[in-house]
Amino acid sequence: MSLHFNLKSSIAALALFGAGLVVAAPASADAVADIQAAGVLNVGVFADFPPFSSASSDMSLKGYDMDVAQAIADALKVKLVPVAITGQNRIPYLNDHRVDLLMSVGYSDERAKVIDYAAPYAPYYIAVIGPAATEVKDKADLAGKSIAVNKGTLEDTSLTEAAPEGTDIKRFDNYNSVIQAFISGQTDLMVVGNDVGAQVLAKQDAIKPEQKFQLLSSPSHIALNKGEDALKATINDTIAKMVADGSLNASSLTWLKVELNPENLKD
Repeated sequence: MSLHFNLKSSIAALALFGAGLVVAAPASADAVADIQAAGVLNVGVFADFPPFSSASSDMSLKGYDMDVAQAIADALKVKLVPVAITGQNRIPYLNDHRVDLLMSVGYSDERAKVIDYAAPYAPYYIAVIGPAATEVKDKADLAGKSIAVNKGTLEDTSLTEAAPEGTDIKRFDNYNSVIQAFISGQTDLMVVGNDVGAQVLAKQDAIKPEQKFQLLSSPSHIALNKGEDALKATINDTIAKMVADGSLNASSLTWLKVELNPENLKD
């Protein structure tokens, strides 16, 4: 996948998978029944989050998240409808039942007060990435540095908590903008998840980027509204089956370029 995932594709993906495809559903004690009655599973995904989800040449979303979301939709025997979300609107979209699920959600006690979490399905850690020539060993070295991060995400929260006084945090609305700010030299560093960072590490020979240190390590979860036990059980069963039959490892090899270690799916 090209590092320069262009902004035009991101915008087009947002248009294609945006509000026009959202099918709102009222709150219900049986989300599975509602989803099957509607015939669609609305899943909130980042449209510019390779290799988890990003627009392909035909403008459909592809990636690790999409493979897992499709497997859940297949288990429910309904059509998968991806809905583009941002770090800022995704929890409201879920709570308002504009989506049934959210992919790529890191666990936090604060979020757990308003949403529920299904089983973890993807290894994830947050890293500080910078050019090889930039000396950064720990959070104290962030002082005086400018750092790009996606606004309103777990990366933003982790960086804000770790950054010492004098750190210049530049917040952007999507991952594409974060990467472009770093590559263009607008910022000294960037803070992203390990798999987004891998796209930069593999492609940018000129600045020789490298991972400096980790801010947080936590597997990614699928989020759903509280009280939806049947839906949660379906998600958990689907993930367990994907681990057992090797299909989750196949997705990891295709999109994350590594063998899936089940130990990395433990909180």
